[in-house]
Amino acid sequence: MAAVSGAALAGCWVVLSRCRGMVVVAPRFGAAAYCSAPAVSSKEGQQGEAIAGRRGRTQQLVRSHIPPRTERMAVDQDWTSVYPTAAVFKPASVPLPVRMGYPVKRGVPPPKEGNLELLKIPNFLHLTPPAIKKHCAALKDFCTEWPSALDSDEKCEQHFPIEIETTDYVSSGTSIRNPKARVVTLRVKLSNLNLDDHAKKKLVKLVGERYCKDTDILTITTDRCPLRRQNYDYGMHLLTVLYHESWKTEMWESEKAEEDMEEYIWENSRSEKNALDTLLRINASENVSNVTKEELLASDVVKNYRNSVIALKNEGETENNMSQYKESVKKLLNIQALP
Repeated sequence: MAAVSGAALAGCWVVLSRCRGMVVVAPRFGAAAYCSAPAVSSKEGQQGEAIAGRRGRTQQLVRSHIPPRTERMAVDQDWTSVYPTAAVFKPASVPLPVRMGYPVKRGVPPPKEGNLELLKIPNFLHLTPPAIKKHCAALKDFCTEWPSALDSDEKCEQHFPIEIETTDYVSSGTSIRNPKARVVTLRVKLSNLNLDDHAKKKLVKLVGERYCKDTDILTITTDRCPLRRQNYDYGMHLLTVLYHESWKTEMWESEKAEEDMEEYIWENSRSEKNALDTLLRINASENVSNVTKEELLASDVVKNYRNSVIALKNEGETENNMSQYKESVKKLLNIQALP
């Protein structure tokens, strides 16, 4: 509606009422009343036109479409600058027609644009062959050459007796970090450790089933810490504690009897004394008196009897052990003629 100025009201119109910006007027010479909207100044009108113009420009910028990076890439694009580190899949940066997902109505899988399945899984776009070559070239300055003296596995085992085993997993999941990768396995041969007979037996008793007697290898597996480095430090700590604890000799260890030993020991045993007494009596009956105990213990007859008794005590009464024990006793007593 048209704006009503003060000069017009003063000349031909009479103001009847004013309420909330509305003006009700009537002509002086009897006609219908006329109602007008509040007056708007020219400055306010210009501000409204400026706001409308800015809104139009903003909408025009939003509607403009920026082409994806794949369309602006050069053929010889440096891929390491596109994916320098591990990141989620970016459809606008990967110039490959990748599709993934369930095909709807016997069609093809959905394209890469807006595909959530491609965002869920980890990718190796940052570990392309050129990127790996760059990484190796950068790390080469911090590496040293392999020692020429370590040219065989035996020498490596001699100078580095502790073997550490870890596992890295590649799986399809929400994270590239697998919780099983924290497990650390430590292996070492007890023969490579500085242990005497008492320390070795005590260490074997402490570790239990972690020691394999056939291969002489102690295996320690740690997985209770959340990080691999923590499990490695914990495994080395366990090995250090076991080593120093095995060298300790408690007071009660000196009170151990023959029945308390972990394995049968031939030296100073009852079987050794009985075998010597038997041989000495046999020699005395045959009038042989110039044979000492050391010579009897070094004889082949006593050595065979010794080995058969140790195998029978430590390994159990198997058919082979019983047969060897029988033959050694027959040779010891010189009764080969008996069946």
